[in-house]
Amino acid sequence: MSVKYVPVQWNSNKWKYNFIMLAAVFSYLYIYINFGPQIQTLEGPLNVQVHNARAFGSCAFLMLTVILCIGPLARLDERFLPLLYNRRHFGVMTTFVAITHASYIINWYFAFSKSNKYAALLFANTDYGQVSGFPFEAFGIFALLCLAILAATSHDFWLKFLTPPVWKSLHYLIYFAYAAIVAHVSLGVLQDQQNHVFTVVFLAGAFAVVGLHVLSFLKDRREGAASAGLNDDAVRVSSVGDMREGFAKIALLPNGNRVAVFLQEGKLSAISNACAHQNGPLGEGRVIDCLVTCPWHGFQYDVTNGRSPAPFTELIPTYNLELRGNDIWVHTDANPPGTFVEPVPVPANLEAVK
Repeated sequence: MSVKYVPVQWNSNKWKYNFIMLAAVFSYLYIYINFGPQIQTLEGPLNVQVHNARAFGSCAFLMLTVILCIGPLARLDERFLPLLYNRRHFGVMTTFVAITHASYIINWYFAFSKSNKYAALLFANTDYGQVSGFPFEAFGIFALLCLAILAATSHDFWLKFLTPPVWKSLHYLIYFAYAAIVAHVSLGVLQDQQNHVFTVVFLAGAFAVVGLHVLSFLKDRREGAASAGLNDDAVRVSSVGDMREGFAKIALLPNGNRVAVFLQEGKLSAISNACAHQNGPLGEGRVIDCLVTCPWHGFQYDVTNGRSPAPFTELIPTYNLELRGNDIWVHTDANPPGTFVEPVPVPANLEAVK
């Protein structure tokens, strides 16, 4: 294995994150399976297989809803950032829950078909010209395929093999998967509800995903407009007095990229906020001996040139910056990845937090 492929560092925070996720999933399934029938309005006793299928299906929907809410929540409030760091683990777990849901469905509804149960799933209902009775299974199959692709390509090997732009574009499939699940549920179980508790939860989750994405988009637009200068070649990041030694201030550039400005030993340096590994937020790391460590997986970069220390070869763009009075301004045009930029010293008469 070359130095480009390093194992994900399993620290105590990752273990806690995964333990909490597993505990939440098992708790939800236990409560739904054991107490769900008591809050549902049913015309008759519910088959165990169908009840379990609904437990895992609703759990997968809620998990995917939370996953899609984490991103905009982290942009709206930095306190949610720890939830963002290991979101891939959350996605893989969601895929296994969704597969379990599909297994219950296939092994109950189609296990007694005269034809192959998988063929029966595809061809039992092909009346696509109606709303009531629409073959909603097609949306569920599509969503499950999307989740399976995302889980299978979540390893760092695929990030390197496909290149980060292709890998990131591929993982936008999660939005198509969520839209398909919404259609799957809307045309399926929601049309057969006697009790509308799940309907309310379902609609609240879907609207939360859409609403939070809209709010984070508007926040980014406002921040971009506020940071824009009189010309388009520089943006204001912060005042020197708001800087902390060893830490960064992050600013949104007009092109949508983010820049992190660090104060290191009384000098200012600016690099891309996106780690070359998985776009982790470098601006949330701390500089020690001129190296900032990405809080996601521990990749390091020299803040003066955007280069990882040998033997690693990752590079990120750097930015030119200048002081205008007490204000820090960054030029919007990035330097090529790995370009050294002379740090800008903070004058003695300007105060920064030590």
